Amino acid sequence: MTTTETDSGVLAGDERMLIDGELQLTGSGATFDVVHPATEEVAGRATDGTVEDLGRAVAAARRAFDTTEWSRDVEFRYHCLTQLHTALERNKERLRRITVTEVGCPVSMTGSHIESPIDEVAHWAEIGRNFEYLQDTGVHQSLAGPSRRLLHYDPVGVVGAITPWNVPFYLNVAETVPALMAGNTVVLKPAQLTPWAGSELGRIVAEETDIPAGVFNVVVSNANEVGAALSADPRVDMITFTGSTATGRAILAAGASTVKRTLLELGGKSAHIVLDDADLTAALPMAAMLACIMSGQSCVLPSRILLPRSRYDEGLAILQATMEGFPVGDPWDPKNMQGPQISQGQRAKVLGLIADGIASGARLVTGGGVPSDLPVGYYVQPTLLADVDPDARVAQEEIFGPVLTVTPFDTDDEAITIANNSIYGLAGQVSSADEDRALTVALRLRTGSANINGGQSFGLTSPFGGTKQSGLGRRNGLHGFQEYLEIKTLGLPV
Repeated sequence: MTTTETDSGVLAGDERMLIDGELQLTGSGATFDVVHPATEEVAGRATDGTVEDLGRAVAAARRAFDTTEWSRDVEFRYHCLTQLHTALERNKERLRRITVTEVGCPVSMTGSHIESPIDEVAHWAEIGRNFEYLQDTGVHQSLAGPSRRLLHYDPVGVVGAITPWNVPFYLNVAETVPALMAGNTVVLKPAQLTPWAGSELGRIVAEETDIPAGVFNVVVSNANEVGAALSADPRVDMITFTGSTATGRAILAAGASTVKRTLLELGGKSAHIVLDDADLTAALPMAAMLACIMSGQSCVLPSRILLPRSRYDEGLAILQATMEGFPVGDPWDPKNMQGPQISQGQRAKVLGLIADGIASGARLVTGGGVPSDLPVGYYVQPTLLADVDPDARVAQEEIFGPVLTVTPFDTDDEAITIANNSIYGLAGQVSSADEDRALTVALRLRTGSANINGGQSFGLTSPFGGTKQSGLGRRNGLHGFQEYLEIKTLGLPV
């Protein structure tokens, strides 16, 4: 285990993975580097697990589900997850420093990375403890006569969780804790760029809870083949995945031969429709900030702004002023709200899409390159592109960078058409002085959620997910908990 910490706060995480209750390195001893995005320096290493390691983890999860009381003992699960909540609180600041180190997230913005998922553990423990796993639906008539019918909710079985790098600890918790509380066993494969968010969770489970061996496993690896093997393994009953639509398609294909249940939260290209009666000074500064928070590395944040042609120049000026004043820099400085991109490759992708947008006719209003005062680290200037064609690549592809595209429209119908002109359907926003008008527009968006005038649709108690190629299924709320359960219908004589 690595515990190195520098004066800047950089903290290396645990190099090991958790398989069948044992914290361990891969048999060959191979490791891979974890780079701090703000300095481009190696902060530490992680064990480079193999497909064979993955197989052992799946076997352990299968055995733990099939032969132990975990799937049937709700009170024991509640006890273990309550322990986990307490342990995560105890390790909170260590987890925060690891998050800033491997993600580059500004320390000022780590609440959603750390506090929120820790709170979620307690939430799911209560949901699972109070859920009615056996429900009596009363007497029903059939050709054979009356029967009393019961519904019993059973855990799905072995759940494979494959998580991304943008909010790694949050999503590691969001994809595994409700699965565990529902009675499943889990194999977690964290992202290559952020392995410590997974290995630290495994360490805490192993050292500070009574969760039995095999119930929760973490396989850390730098090889794409490991995630692919998890998706295809016939011993795995369900895959939960957050990440790109391209990878989501591959996971669906890999699981098709075993008809695996699949919960997918995929890409987004969310549009914010600003109607002509909106208060621009209220709506647009926050829109510009949302493009830069998390360095734009979020699938749900609106990256397309649709402005009425009659107020186009006014709106652009507000967006430009906000983006040019947005604090970008060292993530360890609490004054900064935007840090670096996660990697050199991700920065190159962002800059390439900006250049492609300009080449296709977009007008660069501000940004567009690397900040001159930040030559080290994978930083990108907050970037505003105007006059963007709705069909342009920069308006269609998920950028995952601090980039806003702006497109004019003349009528509400035109704005809705532009907003829906996407393979994605994760989220959207509408701003208007007339709430009924905004609601009418929001209801016509082909998205899984929409915010109106700054209202927030996302929360633990409400289902969240996408339409079209933004995903399958829902997280959060009772809908999200039930994703990890099967329904068995029982018929009894009256």
